Amino acid sequence: MASTGGAAAVAEVLVASNRGPVSYTVGDDGTIAARRGGGGLVSALSSVDDKLWVCAALGDGDREAVRRGVTEPGVRMLDIAPDVHADAYNGIANSVLWFVHHMLYQTPLEPSFGSEFRRQWAAYEEYNRAFAQALAEGAAPGAAVVVQDYHLALVPGMLRELRADLRIGHFSHTPWAPVDYVRMLPDDIAEQLLHGMLGADRLGFLTRRWADAFTESCTRIVGGTGGTRIGVHGLGVDAAFLRERAHRADVEERLAALRDQVGAGRRTVVRVDRTELSKNIVRGLRAYELLLETRPQWRERVVHLAFAYPSRQDLAVYRAYTAEVSRVAQSINSRFGTPGWTPVVLHVEDDFARSLAAYRMADVALVNPIRDGMNLVAKEIPLIAEGGCALVLSREAGAYEELASDALGVNPYDVSATAEALHAGLSMPDEERTARSARLAAAGSALPPARWFEEQLDALRRA
Repeated sequence: MASTGGAAAVAEVLVASNRGPVSYTVGDDGTIAARRGGGGLVSALSSVDDKLWVCAALGDGDREAVRRGVTEPGVRMLDIAPDVHADAYNGIANSVLWFVHHMLYQTPLEPSFGSEFRRQWAAYEEYNRAFAQALAEGAAPGAAVVVQDYHLALVPGMLRELRADLRIGHFSHTPWAPVDYVRMLPDDIAEQLLHGMLGADRLGFLTRRWADAFTESCTRIVGGTGGTRIGVHGLGVDAAFLRERAHRADVEERLAALRDQVGAGRRTVVRVDRTELSKNIVRGLRAYELLLETRPQWRERVVHLAFAYPSRQDLAVYRAYTAEVSRVAQSINSRFGTPGWTPVVLHVEDDFARSLAAYRMADVALVNPIRDGMNLVAKEIPLIAEGGCALVLSREAGAYEELASDALGVNPYDVSATAEALHAGLSMPDEERTARSARLAAAGSALPPARWFEEQLDALRRA
């Protein structure tokens, strides 16, 4: 099963997620160093007292820290067997559930659920059971437990069997697939998945659209949601933190370098994404290429800052996609570039400070996912863009539900329409762009992480 790190503390508020708030590395001298993580959930929990965060050991450093008993206050790290974690995380969570909810399958060939899938599903069950047992051990009587995301969809039901006294919540950070896509899963697996989540008192989703899709899946597959309540909490960004962070010295340094790369007097189209299949980076590049082809007035007057940070490179399909992003960017530069102008400036090394620098430079933000639970980049760029920015936003992003009125909405599969939206954004009068950007920033920061989590916690306690 799993060994655990940390004392057997009893907490009133518990959070469970695959990735925790801290990671460990082992130095050449054998010492263990801790690195605190960032992100919305870490920020959200910073003000919560008497909490326990249960997470998985994700690498050799984490596992060594667990074995030595190294821990952080309020964190319990589970040393789940590496092969079990790999099958649960890559085999099921990222290669099945992620593909279902983002509708990524090429259905003439995939999925194909045979014996290998069943073996990996057993690992997914074991992985979820390890979390359920750790939460049961660490929860005070009547404690509130908030389980995070598709990696841990079975935990609520398993935990309910162990501790009927707990208030159990689950939050989905991804979309929820239409019921006909959910029914691609083997019948018994689809039922187990839904019953696992319905073990919670309350389920949270990022948008009403995803919540309604889940409800329909329950109605048509298991006969309804029973007594489980459904809520919507549209996660926003921490405006104060981002604005402060975007003006630190490391960002100023990268801003100067990017301005040199772009050149004086040019406009910018900015995108910042992981090379995740659902982010639709290749079609975004093709739309920019079509803009240069059909609107030659923009040649040498605009630069596409495309930051595509490699993701899930242990999966072959992701490695191939990352390579295709680079190939297409190079092709555009070969086709249109001149000695004094590089049409696409592509960066693939993850650098948060450089991303913030690009945000500050953005005239147009391109956010065109095939499907996305929320997409916080769509909320971050308008907040930081120094001259305001036009937002070209896929209607399949969860953020579209909140930002549609001031964004330039696009069908993510329509490259021609996306090219026209880029033209509209680049041509937008300064006054209109500034006004839209201000409204986008206000909407995108309306529910910052701390309030987002507190709202869920309050609703769970009432439930």
